[in-house]
Amino acid sequence: MSPTLYWTLLAVSCGYALLRGRKYERLTAIICIVASIVSVLLRAPLHERYLGVEAGDLLVDLLVLSAFVAIALQSDRFWPLWVAGLQLTTSFSHFLRAIDANLIPQAYAAAERFWSYPILIILLVGAWRSDRRLTARREHEILA
Repeated sequence: MSPTLYWTLLAVSCGYALLRGRKYERLTAIICIVASIVSVLLRAPLHERYLGVEAGDLLVDLLVLSAFVAIALQSDRFWPLWVAGLQLTTSFSHFLRAIDANLIPQAYAAAERFWSYPILIILLVGAWRSDRRLTARREHEILA
């Protein structure tokens, strides 16, 4: 996937969540933004990338997984469960690489990054639905 596509989707989904979302949408957006930036800072040099377990990405992914599980357990919405589940799948990619040293680096890279896109889309939809519910509630109160 294109880095430009990822950063654009990150900006759109997290920006919308920060502007229109409730507490958990905003918190998830902040986690996604910080994790993306920290992952870039901790990334191995290009000639070494994905040849072994990416320790920096593993650390970030496990911290993000912990945060997403905490949000899922506290939220009254269903979308955080999906986000936590997809992050768990992302985190497992590191363990697959640790178990199978013959795993092709491109497959490891794809497995580690693929689920970030659906996570951002789910966040965007969750924030949009939250905004729609709030707008409908306000309209109902005005009419009542």
